[in-house]
Parts: sequence; C-alpha cells; structure tokens
Amino acid sequence: MKTYKYKVQGVDYEVEITDVEGNIATVNVNGIPFEIEMQKPINAAKHPELAATRASAAVVAAAPVAEEPAEKPQTAAPAAPAAAKPQPAAPAGAGTSLKAPLPGTINAINVKVGDTVAVGQVVIVLEAMKMQNNIEAETAGTVTSILVNQGDTVMEGAVLMTIG
Repeated sequence: MKTYKYKVQGVDYEVEITDVEGNIATVNVNGIPFEIEMQKPINAAKHPELAATRASAAVVAAAPVAEEPAEKPQTAAPAAPAAAKPQPAAPAGAGTSLKAPLPGTINAINVKVGDTVAVGQVVIVLEAMKMQNNIEAETAGTVTSILVNQGDTVMEGAVLMTIG
C-alpha cells in the first residue's frame, strides 16, 4: 500500500501500511506484521489511498509501542529483521528486554527469533571503542524479537532483543 522509511536512534525501520480501519492500522515493520492504534482515525479525504484499500491478510502479532521514545512516528514499532518469524509460543516482543550496556556498533547477532537461549550465552557482539564486547543473555528462554541489525549503531540502554 504505502511504504515509509524511518531512522530512530540510529536504527532503520521500513514501515509498510497494509490496512487502515478507523484508528487501527495493520503495518509491516521490517517484514513483521503489527496492529497499531493511532491517536485519531486517518482522514479519508486527505489520504484516499490509505483508507480505500483493505488487506485480506490476518495480523500475526500485536505489539505495544511503550518502550519507544516519544518522538518516534506513530506507525513505527519495534521490529525484528525481515528473515525473522514470530513464534506462536510467545507474541513478538514479549519477555525480558536485553539492553545495550554501552554505546557501540552491532558486529554480530548470534541468534534468531525463535532460538532458545541459556543464561550467559553470547547473543550479540557489540563493538565499542575498538573493543569487541560479548552481550550475554541475562535470562533463559526463547528469543521473541530482535530489534537491531548487524551494523546498527546503538546507544546505551537501547533494547537489543527480548527473551520470553
């Protein structure tokens, strides 16, 4: 339908609006479907291309946008890489957040959505000041979402992934 590209805290997001009904929009963020609630409905007179088309595909995952900064556009939501698939055991993004302990660049992501991880398992390699830092899983469980891609620059405290 309509595709937008956003960069939030150094992370690129490609958001495709697939369906809008009232103030509920179905969007794909980096290939992962989300159902979001907008503050007010889209004006059909101003945006006929968004209000006229109805998608027939069902939404696979619904995720709140609670952890994102206030300045983030309404249609952007946390997302996993396009190759990742939500698992039926837990909704995308459900679980404990794994945050960046310091600012740096993502050099490697050693897991994918749906992988089971153990406490202490290295899940991400973060380069900071020419040093490779192994980011370990703080809880055991299943990876429910990965919010970064290899090469992304992240700030301290940025959510890298969730483990449910």
